[in-house]
Amino acid sequence: MAIRLAHLSDIHFGGENVAAVAGAAEYLNAGDFDLIVVSGDLTRYGEKAEFDAAARWLDSLNGPKLVTPGNHDAPYIAWAERIFTPFRRFEHSIGPARTQSHLGGGFAVKAVNTARGAQPRLNWSKGQLAAGQVREAAQWFETVPAECFRIVTCHHPLMEMIGGPMTARVWGGEAAAAAFAAAKVDLVLSGHIHAPFAWPYPFDDGKTYAVGAGTLSVRERGVPPGFNVVDIEGAAIRIAALVWTGSHYEPYRTWSLDRR
Repeated sequence: MAIRLAHLSDIHFGGENVAAVAGAAEYLNAGDFDLIVVSGDLTRYGEKAEFDAAARWLDSLNGPKLVTPGNHDAPYIAWAERIFTPFRRFEHSIGPARTQSHLGGGFAVKAVNTARGAQPRLNWSKGQLAAGQVREAAQWFETVPAECFRIVTCHHPLMEMIGGPMTARVWGGEAAAAAFAAAKVDLVLSGHIHAPFAWPYPFDDGKTYAVGAGTLSVRERGVPPGFNVVDIEGAAIRIAALVWTGSHYEPYRTWSLDRR
C-alpha cells in the first residue's frame, strides 16, 4: 500500500511568505495526500488575527490534517496567557494542542507537544518533552496494528541537526528519541530550525529517522521557503524537500531511506 504525506512547518502567519503559502495550498490541493501534517509555529507572535489567518488557510486545504503547536503559537505579549494558558488561542482556532493522532490507511501518527509557554530557563523558545508524554505515545503505538507505518510529529527536533542553522535543545529529547526507536517508530517529523533534513537516530536498529521541514515564512535560514512530501511504498521511504522558486515548487533535496 502506497502512502503519501505532506509535511509543513513554521508558516508563521503574520510573517508568512504570501506567494509561497498560496502556492503551497495550490500544490496540496492538486495532490492526493493521505494526510497533511503541520508541525507547529503557525503564527509569528500567537496573535488572534494570525490564528484566524492560519485557520482560514488550513480550512482551504483538501483532505485530513494533523496540526501540533510550536513555541511561536503561545502569545508573545499577553504574559498571563503565555504562562497560564499558553495554547488556548491555538485550541480555539486550530484544534487540540495535545492527544492528536491518526490511525488508518496503513499508517499511524501520534503528535506530542514539545513547546512550552514558559519554562525555567532564559530561552523559552527551546523544547521540552516530559517522560509521561513519551510513555503515553509509546503505549499508544502498542495498540496499533503491527504492520502500520509509525510516525511521531512534534515541533522541535528531539536531537540536534548537525550543522543546522539553530538549535532546539529539547529537555528530554534524546531519551524520547531512544524510546521512539524502541517503539519501532519509523519517522519523527519536526520543524523549528527552518531547514529540511533527514537522518537516522543512533538507537536500536537505526531505522527510526528524524525528518525536518523548512519554513513558509520570510524568516529564511539559508533555504528558500518550502515543505516536504513523504512517499512510503513497500520497503522504501522517499522524502522530497520542495522549495518555492517564486512561481512554483521544485525539489531542493531528496532522501531515500530504508524501512525496517
